[in-house]
Amino acid sequence: MKFKGTYIFLLLLTQALFAQVAFKTKVSKNKLGVNQRLRVEFTINKQGADNFSPPNFKTFEVLGGPSQSVNQSWINGKSSYSQTYSYIVSPIRKGNLRISGATITYEGKRIQSNTVKVHVVEAIELPKDPNDPDYIANQNVHLEVLVSDTKPYVGEGIYVEYRLYFSNNVAISDFDFKEFPAYKGFWNQDIKIDQIQVENGKYQGEDYRYFAIKKTVLIPQKSGKLVLEPIKTDLIIGVPTGRGDFFGNPITRNIRKSFKTFQKRIQVKPLPTKGKPADFIGAVGDFDLRVSNSKQSLKANESTQLQVAVSGRGNLKLFSLPGIATPNELEVYTPEHKENLKTSVAGIKGLKGKIYDQYTVVPQFKGKYKIPTVSFSYFNPKEEKYHTLTSEELLIHVTEGKDLPTDSGGTKSANNQKPVAANNDFRYLQNSTFFVEKESASFFKSTLFYVLLLLPLLLIPLGVLLGKKQKARARDLIGNRTRKADKLARKYLSIAKKELGKKEAFYVALEKALHNYLKAKLQIETAEISKERITELLERRGVSSQTIAAFIAVLDDCDFARYAPVSKVTTQQEYDKAKEIISKLDKQL
Repeated sequence: MKFKGTYIFLLLLTQALFAQVAFKTKVSKNKLGVNQRLRVEFTINKQGADNFSPPNFKTFEVLGGPSQSVNQSWINGKSSYSQTYSYIVSPIRKGNLRISGATITYEGKRIQSNTVKVHVVEAIELPKDPNDPDYIANQNVHLEVLVSDTKPYVGEGIYVEYRLYFSNNVAISDFDFKEFPAYKGFWNQDIKIDQIQVENGKYQGEDYRYFAIKKTVLIPQKSGKLVLEPIKTDLIIGVPTGRGDFFGNPITRNIRKSFKTFQKRIQVKPLPTKGKPADFIGAVGDFDLRVSNSKQSLKANESTQLQVAVSGRGNLKLFSLPGIATPNELEVYTPEHKENLKTSVAGIKGLKGKIYDQYTVVPQFKGKYKIPTVSFSYFNPKEEKYHTLTSEELLIHVTEGKDLPTDSGGTKSANNQKPVAANNDFRYLQNSTFFVEKESASFFKSTLFYVLLLLPLLLIPLGVLLGKKQKARARDLIGNRTRKADKLARKYLSIAKKELGKKEAFYVALEKALHNYLKAKLQIETAEISKERITELLERRGVSSQTIAAFIAVLDDCDFARYAPVSKVTTQQEYDKAKEIISKLDKQL
């Protein structure tokens, strides 16, 4: 019995609380002529209600709506809230017509508004509209969201525009956003509106003026049902008061009113699995691939630039470019990624422009090196099929430099030859006209005489030894790369100094200098350069944690500063910091 009493109490309490929710149907008039219009409003007094569903206006023609407005006020510490969905309808016949209730969801429960009956009579002479400013604003202002495609593919861009329609009876002087959509499940890129442009158009078949208050491009990241949340804005609306001034001009009154769009549901289609290439990495749009080389012929230790570029329209920011494969004899540095993009609203929606990775390549030995083909796959949503693009092979011809070492340790062009001394290399010549004083004759068979005599014989093994060391140095690929990296580090650091004040060029040169310094000191390859690997190697060599952290911080600054505004003072500070940290590392290493 005690449990039953508690259950009844909770049930009554829940019903009492739920009874506070009011969802009502109101009409602007209960009697009208068949040639008149009727405003129907569905109002709920609780915030958080959604999934509004209007009734079936069987005996009415819907001329406008739905439009949505929100009113919230605080009076003497008490707040009130109402959210209204409005329609403008016209009866299609005479008689007692019925408008069924609308439905809405609040706290998981479906609520239905009351039914309203309207008496429609013969066509009558239309009276003047009432001078209620709020009524005039609701009839003459509408906020709508337009979506280019409600059934896109994953990765396919859609264009969304939020338009404000207003009739010639009112004027819009200002607007202020109160709620922005979160765009959950979408990558989004706003389109900047530099200047409001008012245009003429149609709304529900009637002449209106309109302008866009927000434009954006959305790219869905997953398939299924996604929702565009409403956007809310406060408007300053100039409405006529029905009165005129001394000269007969109408007097207007400015009012502030909130408008809110409805939710839009987007059904995102998954990309087809049939025909999907193995190297597909999520590119959706219409693209071109180009792989180019800045120099086809160069000397050893000179640099050339390899560029892998994808251009066109689509989700250019949302996929990685394919990499390149190079022979081991070519030194390849971490690519520099660049973008030249703008938002596209024509054709395939998304981003339009070009993205590319630029590799710095330095050959070590002379010869001809082949850069293999690069392939890139994408999905074209307009054609609904996959495409694979393949670049042509590139050839790098190194005309001057050391020969490529062979497996046996020798070089292709080096021939070992032993020096041979001729029997008549040294002769004693006597001439009857040549006289030497007695003191000078002591030079013959002197110590200096024998030193100079044996000096060439001593230089021969020294030359052989130097030749062997030179050959060993040529075969030492790691040592050559280390010396080259050390040289390039000094080179790029000097370039960074010249580029002070030029943000992008400075940080690219500074990052390359730091990478090459590491390669010179730690004898690691470009592919091994990572924060974890750097920390591990420096700790193993006894470098202090503070110095390691400072070095990593300089590398992080290089990455961050490319996308952040910096000044010449900032770049000078970064340059000085890099010099200081390299000096500290040298001392500790």
